[in-house]
Amino acid sequence: MASSSFVRTGRKIVAIGRNYSEHAKELGNAVPTAPFFFLKPTSSYITNGQSIEVPAGCEVHHELELAIIIGKDGRNILAKDADGYISGYALSLDMTARNLQEQAKKKGMPWSAAKGFDTFTPIGDFIPKEQISDHSNVDLLLQIDGVTKQQGNTRDMIFNIPTLIEHVSSIMRLEEGDVILTGTPKGVGPVLPGQTITCELAFGGKTLSQLRFPVIERPKL
Repeated sequence: MASSSFVRTGRKIVAIGRNYSEHAKELGNAVPTAPFFFLKPTSSYITNGQSIEVPAGCEVHHELELAIIIGKDGRNILAKDADGYISGYALSLDMTARNLQEQAKKKGMPWSAAKGFDTFTPIGDFIPKEQISDHSNVDLLLQIDGVTKQQGNTRDMIFNIPTLIEHVSSIMRLEEGDVILTGTPKGVGPVLPGQTITCELAFGGKTLSQLRFPVIERPKL
């Protein structure tokens, strides 16, 4: 299936904001009453084992997420039909320059710079949808240097995956290989050069993805 090569072929990353109420609260944000999203460039992808770069002057936070991989083109998709547009899943991080995001929010400006640096979308291998029969019961775990920072389950999402697909596709066409990042559970926080992030995705007690990303300073050249 072509969508399994989504890192090379996908055209957009749609990132859902504040989709876990405890995460919204920990950042002092209102819990949303409707889904909202922002876009990330596909140039921000890195894969397992590559390094996450911390740009100079940035406080970079980890945000652990379940990614949906879109398997066929569609628009105005109804929630009841949404599963037919999913080809698989992946474990992902939405890295965020939190200080730049806070500055942008105060000024009413877009978040693109805070979310779009190179290496800011670490993502795992394609997991075929058949391996996750219930996307509303997926366990997510993130550790820094072996210390657990984020541990959540997709059952705690405010808006479930069919609702997200319906919402996004009512605005923009979803295309094969596109990725929807579904939001992060509580526990986000800073990462520093020299640390190592490890994360896992499990379903039904079986680990389906394990990732490791060393953290470095962004090279000047």
